[in-house]
Amino acid sequence: TLKGAGFFLGGLLLATLGFRDANLAMAATLALALVVSLAFLPRAMGKRKEAPRWRELWQAEPRIRRLSWARLFLFGSRDAWFAIGLPVFLVESLEWSQASVGAFLALWVVGYGFVQASAPKLLGLARRADARALVGWTGILLAPVLGLAALLHLAVDPGWTAPALIAGLGLFGVLFAGNSSLHSYLILRYSESEDVAMRVGFYYMANATGRLFGTLVSGLAYQLAGGGAAGLAACLFGSAVFLVLSTWGAQRLLRLESATARA
Repeated sequence: TLKGAGFFLGGLLLATLGFRDANLAMAATLALALVVSLAFLPRAMGKRKEAPRWRELWQAEPRIRRLSWARLFLFGSRDAWFAIGLPVFLVESLEWSQASVGAFLALWVVGYGFVQASAPKLLGLARRADARALVGWTGILLAPVLGLAALLHLAVDPGWTAPALIAGLGLFGVLFAGNSSLHSYLILRYSESEDVAMRVGFYYMANATGRLFGTLVSGLAYQLAGGGAAGLAACLFGSAVFLVLSTWGAQRLLRLESATARA
């Protein structure tokens, strides 16, 4: 939800300062945060006596590796169209103002945060959190992604584009929030108490890598397809590929859980 506040601020900065000065303002704020951190945070805060070797991280418990694979492509699937393709399309093709785009994305992220916070209770994660549920939640995300991609690819009446995007993004957000919450529950369940920080760190490293890949795909696909509806459709098809890979990772996790249960 706090990320949503960042989108509001980003839209405001773009509308008032422009792209270059908005980036300079953010750089100055980060420099101030760095100075404050160096001045006031304890030197040894969060520091281990021994730094873990890469082999230790990579040879994590097999369920964590497979869950991390699924997480990498799950978050890549979101940013493959949400990070660059969608906001550029809204400005270029639908002629939304930068403030409107920033507000729309901010409201989506805030709503996503509230749904994710409510997901454990709504989904009953303590009773139904397993790899089988993960496969279902990941696979169903293909529906809004492929539906929107088909709408844009077939050049349906442009009057339907904005309402369809809003509805599709809303459905995607609800399903994605439930999926992400399920992931977060499983990583803690799979982590041993003495190594929980290291294993969760490895898992969220996969999360960040997925976001990087998704952002790159979003920009490249949009440009290579020529922008506009075709560009956003290309981003959505890229998102669908990421979701297939994420679902495959969840299925591998399911097979591992099933083999463990039989043993």
